[in-house]
Amino acid sequence: MSNSNTNDACISINNLSVCFSQGSQNIDAVKGVTLEVYKGHTLAIVGESGSGKSVTAMSILSLHPKDKTSYPSGEIFYNGIDLLKLPEAELRAIRGKKISMIFQEPMTSLNPLHSIEKQISETLILHGMLSAPKIKNRVIELLELVGIPDPESRLDAYPHQLSGGQKQRVMIAMALANEPDVLIADEPTTALDVTVQKQVLELIKSLQKKMNMSVILISHDLNVVRHYADDMAVMHQGKIIEQGKTADVFNHPQQEYTRELIDSEPSGQPMALADNAATLLTADNINVWFPTKTNFWGKTTDYLKAVKDISIELKAGETLGIVGESGSGKTTFGLAILKLLSSTGNVEFLGEKIDSLNQAQFRPFRKELQIVFQDPYGSLSPRMSVAQIIEEGMAIHNIGTESDREQIIIDVLNEVELDPDTRNRYPHEFSGGQRQRIAIARALVLKPKLIILDEPTSALDRTVQIQVIELLRSLQEKYGIAYIFISHDLSVVKAISHKVMVMKNGQIVEQNDCQTLFANPKETYTKNLLEAAYFYS
Repeated sequence: MSNSNTNDACISINNLSVCFSQGSQNIDAVKGVTLEVYKGHTLAIVGESGSGKSVTAMSILSLHPKDKTSYPSGEIFYNGIDLLKLPEAELRAIRGKKISMIFQEPMTSLNPLHSIEKQISETLILHGMLSAPKIKNRVIELLELVGIPDPESRLDAYPHQLSGGQKQRVMIAMALANEPDVLIADEPTTALDVTVQKQVLELIKSLQKKMNMSVILISHDLNVVRHYADDMAVMHQGKIIEQGKTADVFNHPQQEYTRELIDSEPSGQPMALADNAATLLTADNINVWFPTKTNFWGKTTDYLKAVKDISIELKAGETLGIVGESGSGKTTFGLAILKLLSSTGNVEFLGEKIDSLNQAQFRPFRKELQIVFQDPYGSLSPRMSVAQIIEEGMAIHNIGTESDREQIIIDVLNEVELDPDTRNRYPHEFSGGQRQRIAIARALVLKPKLIILDEPTSALDRTVQIQVIELLRSLQEKYGIAYIFISHDLSVVKAISHKVMVMKNGQIVEQNDCQTLFANPKETYTKNLLEAAYFYS
C-alpha cells in the first residue's frame, strides 16, 4: 500500500460544513470536517447513529437534495478537482465510474420494478465500459464475486425475491461493476451473516489491492473497522473528535467518547425463565414453498423450498434466537408464523389454532403478534409522521382516546431513547439507526405477547445496540413478552436468547439452549459460524 502523505490523497475534504433546511429550521449536520483518504487505503468513519458519518460521505457525490442542502464552508477534492463546484453533468460521469457507493438500505436503493440483471447492467451501459454481448457475462461474474449462489438463475429475480443479505450483495456488485478509484461503503455488511461478512470484506480488500482502490468505510461495527481499516475518524454530533491510524486510535484513544465506543460490546444474558412459564406458541412442520416454474398450462412444476419442516415451541417471556446465513429461511419462517406468507403446517398461539384462520379471523391476534422488520426505511410510511406511525396500531385496535395516545407515544419514544419532541417529523429526517428505533417503538406500543425481531439492531451502533438489548430485556421482564430474535450478530444473540436455532437452506441444522450451543456446538456449520464471529473479537 501507498505511504500516507498529502500528495497521495485521492479524496481531500477541507473544513466541510453541511446544513439542511427543514421548514423554518436549519440543521447543522456536519461542522468543519477535514479528512484525507489515501490511495489504496481504507478510511473508516465511525460514530453513533446521527453523528454525520453518512452525510459527510454522501456530500462527496452531492447526493443530498439540492433545494434543501447548503455547504456553508468547505471543499471536497478528488484528484485535484473540487467536486462541490463541479457541474451536474460532469459529476454524473464520475458517479458510479470513478467514485461508487454502497448504500446502507438496499431495499430502498434497488428499483423494485427492474430485475437484478437490468440494475447491475445499467451502470455498465451508462459508462460504456463493455460491449453489449459482454455485459451479461460481467453481471454473472460480479454476482459470483459477491457470493450469490447459482447467479445465472438470479438474473431475472426482482429485489423482493431476495433476502436482505442477498440484496446487500447485489448493491455491492453494482458498486464494484466499473472498478472505481474510490468506493464509499456505507454499512456494507449490515445485513450479512458473519461468514458472508468476512467473505465480502475480504473481497473488497482483494479488489482494493488489485486496483489500488481507496475505500471509505462507514460502520458501527468496530470489530470490522479494527480488522479492515488503515485509518479511522471518530465523529460525534457532526464533528470529528479524533482521527489517526486505526491501531493507534484503538490502542491509545484520546477521547472519552472514543473509549466508550471501543469498550461497547453486548453482554449479559436474558432473565431466567419461570419454571411454570406457559407455552405461548407452537409451530409444527412449517413449510414455505415458492413456485418457480410453470408448464404450458400454467401448472407449477418446480418450487423454491425456502422453509422445510421447521418446528418450534416458545414460552411466555422466552427468547428464541435464529441465526444462519443470508437466504437460509430465517425471515421467511417468521413471516409464515404471522401469516404474512402462505405456508403449510400447524401453528397454535395461546392454545388456539391460528394457521387455518383467514385474514379477517386473524386480525384480533395481530395486536398480540408484532414484528420489527429488517429494513426500517422501507417499512415506515414516508407520508406519515413518527407520531402517526406509532399511533396507527392503537387506532386500529381502539386503544385509548386521542389524548391518551399522545402520552403513550411520548412514553414509548422515551423508552427507545428517542426525543419525543421529534414525533412530528418524518422518517427521512432520521438516521438509519433512529428509524430502527421508531420501528421498535411501533411494535412495543401495543404491548404484544410476541414480537418477531428481524435484525432489529443491524443498523445500530454498538452503544445503541446495548441500550436496545437492555430495553428489550427490561420489557420482557416487565410484560413477559416473548421474542423470536432473527440476527446474524452472534454476540447480540448470545446476550438476549434463551434458546438458539441455526438454519441453513431452509432447515434446522442445530437447536439447543443458548449457553450449550455457544460452548459446545455439535454441527460443522455451527462451528464455522462461531469461528467467523470469533475472528473479529
